[in-house]
Amino acid sequence: MEKSLDFEFIHKNKCKRAVLLFHGMTGSPYEMKKMGKALFDADFDVFCYCLPGHGTSPINIKTVKWQDWYNDSVLHYKELTQKYDEVYLGGLCLGAVLAIAIAEEYRDVRGIVSLSTTLFLDGWTIPWYNFFMPIGVHTILRYYYSFPEREPYGLKNEVLRKKIAALQKRNTEALDNYPMSCIYELLKFSKLTRKNISKVTAPILLMHAKEDDLTSTKSAEFVYNNISSKIKNYIKLKNSYHLIVMDYERDYVFEKSIEFFNSLSDFAPEKTKQFSQQERAGV
Repeated sequence: MEKSLDFEFIHKNKCKRAVLLFHGMTGSPYEMKKMGKALFDADFDVFCYCLPGHGTSPINIKTVKWQDWYNDSVLHYKELTQKYDEVYLGGLCLGAVLAIAIAEEYRDVRGIVSLSTTLFLDGWTIPWYNFFMPIGVHTILRYYYSFPEREPYGLKNEVLRKKIAALQKRNTEALDNYPMSCIYELLKFSKLTRKNISKVTAPILLMHAKEDDLTSTKSAEFVYNNISSKIKNYIKLKNSYHLIVMDYERDYVFEKSIEFFNSLSDFAPEKTKQFSQQERAGV
């Protein structure tokens, strides 16, 4: 694992609240770093680590199972609960599914920000390979085939799109393809998470782009409609694609995430009004 890709933003004076962030499938902590800095500036300690199989040689991601992602994430979560009074979770894509899955098992999760939740692979760039999915995903072929990622690379912002395309060629900050084996593990993990979704009671804020190229709003709507959380909020974004933490509306995403976490925190610098259960801004 590329340790340099991990990040920990920790205040010198002991902070009582932390946010654990999870990056997306075939991505790295790089894509969460600006969000992490925004949370740190808002008086949260922030942590984000490379998921198993990510941030190293592309072949490594083909050897991991969804249990590797989940167990590694739980380990980091449990470590933080021993150090902080409040631990919040935030995730993008696969990272959002990880945050929700942890909340299904651990009722002490203080709150979740779930971004571009990927329970279904049904975005507008997906149909071009859907025909091949049933043929290979459940056979040994999944270890030998990858689907190349193409435009728009999860970004509506064309300047950032070019930057991400360049990073993908290095195969560390992000891969330039989706290994079928990785898709297979995500689909298995997402199916299990959907099955247990009613176990989630933690407050949750979902944000999802209307034009998400990887996963439609069906995923966020499924979570919103099936969790048992009393505090739940859903914001649809109008000017982003999948990578909402990097795209045009990223500052709005950061602002709403901070506002939501502060509304739940006993240690917020200025106590903010808690989100209404019925509020679904932007829907």
